[in-house]
Amino acid sequence: MNNDLIIFGAGGRVGRAAVAEAVARGHRVTAVVRDPAKYQDLSGERVTVVQGDVTDPRSVAALAPGHRAALNASARLDIGSEDYFTAAASALIAGLAEAGVRRLLVLGIATTLQTSPGVRIMDGADFPAEWRAFAQGHVAEFELLSTAGPELDWLMVVPPLDLNADAEPTGGYRTAVGTVLEGPGRISHADLAIALLDEIETPRHSRVQLAVTAATAQEV
Repeated sequence: MNNDLIIFGAGGRVGRAAVAEAVARGHRVTAVVRDPAKYQDLSGERVTVVQGDVTDPRSVAALAPGHRAALNASARLDIGSEDYFTAAASALIAGLAEAGVRRLLVLGIATTLQTSPGVRIMDGADFPAEWRAFAQGHVAEFELLSTAGPELDWLMVVPPLDLNADAEPTGGYRTAVGTVLEGPGRISHADLAIALLDEIETPRHSRVQLAVTAATAQEV
């Protein structure tokens, strides 16, 4: 393939935003979805829509060669969180290694971020048990990615609790490593996509959770 970015889960809101931002920057994108017939609106001069399974290392290895970086923006609510995200992480580690792709970004969830040293949002006594189970999937995913060798330059990008489709884009963002950011915990899909593409084009963080939230009015 001549495309330089491969995006798994390209049909979702974050995936679509990332595709749009990548195209706006001149990238060619392989948009991986489960059923291409449902997402032909994604197709374009710089976007190739293909069928694939991010939890299958053979599928990842077959689709990824020739790309400079991969992004996993996929999620499944019909499968247990821990089962899904660990299967995806395992397949990406193996499949990208076979394909020769070194840079990988995955999306995390804000509830796994620390509010103080060693204390995560999900550790609160009043945190709903069903939400904790979903968050645990991303914890397990992070732990599995941490076992990958140095040949995989991975990063977990974590948006705030309010990842809002209707939020006004600011054109910027703020970051912190592993901890909740002060200020309004909200970001638009467009601003999150900017952060993702910045880390793909010019990697600044590796093998950590990178919290991302919207820029303040003073920072825009």
